[in-house]
Amino acid sequence: MDKKEAFKAFARLHPELISQTMNNNMTWQKFYEIYDIYGEDMNVWKDYIKPNNSSNIANDLTSKLKNVDMNSISEHIKTAQKALSLVSELTSKGQSAAVIPKVPRPVNQFFED
Repeated sequence: MDKKEAFKAFARLHPELISQTMNNNMTWQKFYEIYDIYGEDMNVWKDYIKPNNSSNIANDLTSKLKNVDMNSISEHIKTAQKALSLVSELTSKGQSAAVIPKVPRPVNQFFED
């Protein structure tokens, strides 16, 4: 792979470079010149590329998942299932009883003495 293709691959891995060019802070030419001289040395790119926090995010997620009580979640799911089945039963019974017979409405009559 030639240096130009390597730079393109590097730029795809670091989308922060796009925002730098869109904000007119840098040009692709200047980025390529830096890459041509220094390569992928992160000490050079630290002003343009933020450190990858994906490992920190994964660690945070893992630690939060460790604290989850699966029995509690299971009980909540069972409760929700019971509630849904009850609503389903009431709805299905309600459809057959939805037709309410019409009772003649009383007419108010006023009599004068």
